[in-house]
Amino acid sequence: GTGKTTAITYRVAHLMHERGVRPDKILALTFTNKAAREMRERSAQIAQVDARWLAMGTFHSMCGRLLREFGHLMGLDRQFVIYDQADQLQMGKQCLAELNLDTQVYAPRAIRHRIEQWKNQAQRPEDVEPSQFDMVERKALDIYKLYRKRCLASNAVDFGDMLLHVVSLLRRHELVRDACHNRWSHILVDEYQDTNPVQYQLLRSLVTSEHSITVVGDDDQSIYRWRGADIGNILRFEQDFPGAEVIRLERNYRSTQVILEAANALISHNAARKGKTLYTDEDRGDLITLRIYPNERDEAEAIAEHIDREADAFETVDGEFGVLYRTNAQSRPIEDALRRRSIGYEIYGGVRFYDRKEV
Repeated sequence: GTGKTTAITYRVAHLMHERGVRPDKILALTFTNKAAREMRERSAQIAQVDARWLAMGTFHSMCGRLLREFGHLMGLDRQFVIYDQADQLQMGKQCLAELNLDTQVYAPRAIRHRIEQWKNQAQRPEDVEPSQFDMVERKALDIYKLYRKRCLASNAVDFGDMLLHVVSLLRRHELVRDACHNRWSHILVDEYQDTNPVQYQLLRSLVTSEHSITVVGDDDQSIYRWRGADIGNILRFEQDFPGAEVIRLERNYRSTQVILEAANALISHNAARKGKTLYTDEDRGDLITLRIYPNERDEAEAIAEHIDREADAFETVDGEFGVLYRTNAQSRPIEDALRRRSIGYEIYGGVRFYDRKEV
């Protein structure tokens, strides 16, 4: 809530209007199609240009375009297909069968996850050094080699391949490097704390001393280590790109001061961080309340009672209360408690327990 993405969009406008940089010389990257679409629309509106002129997208969409253009250098034609997770799993099972490996011992989903981890670490099959004492890892590497071979033969890539193939092309082919270096002069990255090693290698290959790179991110918001994100990328940014200027965005526009004080108290204990203190010009807001219950039924009943009481006291309309839980499996006791009090509710991102087919 400190305006990180806004900083990216305004910098794009600044580069065009104040620095005279052509729109097509600017590359802005983020992680989701929704974020990329919003960034493009906001930048185009601020800069008063046609959004189609702006090279903004996800890491994967950018790499997909480059593979359509240069994939022939590694045996892919322009009409390659992109495998989703189901396709990956099916191809993995075919590789297991071809290698006569038991799926009870080498679970296809676990093998797929292991291969994805290697790709996130920017490791091709020839880069992996498996443990001599880990038979599963060694067999997983054999599957990875065959998987890669079969994908190329089928003119197919998965999402991990898209990034890894482009990094390989940039490293091995001067033609590709020169084309990318000449195409973009300014590169911007949103949510930089979520980049993994292969995305980091991609940026290092795209940026020379002649380029400008701007990243925004929050080391205290790095929560994607489980999918390969490396917080070290943002912590060592100044060492990777000498001369970089660090600007701290500490004013928060989203939360009350009480919330920020609680957040500051928690994140101050993080071991590896650049350090910052969030503040706001908004009101202090309500105090945070923590209540602990002996079981999920008591907890759900307390939630329903609180909603019932607040709704009566302040004559609120439907939709002004939100209940957050960690997994969909936790919805049932809360639903039961609300139903007992005749409180209507909607489930977002899941299905009501009593609407499920098996129930």
